[in-house]
Amino acid sequence: MKQLFFRSICLIPVLLFLMSTQVAHSQQVASQQVIDLWNGDAPGSEDFTDIETSEERGEPGVPNSWVTQVKQPTLTLFPASSEKNSKTAVIVCPGGGYGGLAFDKEGNEVAQWFADRGVTAFVLKYRHGGGPHQHPVPLSDVQRAMRIVRSSANVLGYQPDRIGVMGFSAGGHLASSIGTHFDSGDESAEDTIDRKSCRPDFLILIYPVISMDSEITHGGSRNNLLGDQPADKVVELMSNELQVTDDTPPTFLVHATDDGAVPVENSLRFYRALVDHKVPAELHVFDEGGHGFGMRQKEKPVGEWPHLLENWLGSRGLIVDQGR
Repeated sequence: MKQLFFRSICLIPVLLFLMSTQVAHSQQVASQQVIDLWNGDAPGSEDFTDIETSEERGEPGVPNSWVTQVKQPTLTLFPASSEKNSKTAVIVCPGGGYGGLAFDKEGNEVAQWFADRGVTAFVLKYRHGGGPHQHPVPLSDVQRAMRIVRSSANVLGYQPDRIGVMGFSAGGHLASSIGTHFDSGDESAEDTIDRKSCRPDFLILIYPVISMDSEITHGGSRNNLLGDQPADKVVELMSNELQVTDDTPPTFLVHATDDGAVPVENSLRFYRALVDHKVPAELHVFDEGGHGFGMRQKEKPVGEWPHLLENWLGSRGLIVDQGR
């Protein structure tokens, strides 16, 4: 059996630390509770020589890291508030057009929001950028992440059948990909992690790229994921509105009509497919909001979407009563 590798400190101190402390500062979390998805080089990245970079973008003093050139994909853990632990977990996939990762705005901030509400959260730093990290590499990362999170349920204090995946923009494509491209695990695998199912129990998709259809897709995401001239069958395979089945997990979607980067039709098509297959789904479309608003656009109605998500999670029994 291969073991999970927690960076910076060994496994037993990490678990003791998780039991005794709620860490609020994302930099401290990142330095102490980071899990490598793979032991050694990630499959497909053995010859990748670029150096991972992280740079701050946007308003000074507001964390807004932009991560690129990922070779070693990881999960950053945000433990659930012990006072409100719902026994639920979620993997958060930041967006970035499959060319980078908006790691604070669409990762750490969101994970802390979940942790404060009793949900154990993990931010996925997945491989991207095209070249050797085209499809299926990002999908393999999120599938591996789900198997690890499910394998860790008893240790980290949530139930293995209450694990969701959330994604923003291209991260929404990745989340919808695992929601439509999953398996029950390989019972004969030497690595016991690979014996676990990678099917999420719910999906949360925020202004997601869904389709690779050139009429509505985000061109940069498509090019980075599939290359300049992908085969028609690959375009169809990774157009996730075409891959919905009766087994696709229940889904919560948010989009803005005036999104100039990822047309709202992406969410509309996925929602229609879910309804056609009688999969529980909730869609919120706002008149204004544009793209990339994360949880920061408080002055417009679109800023209410986290509250709507909280209501949805509560209606499905995925969070405990928040006292509101």
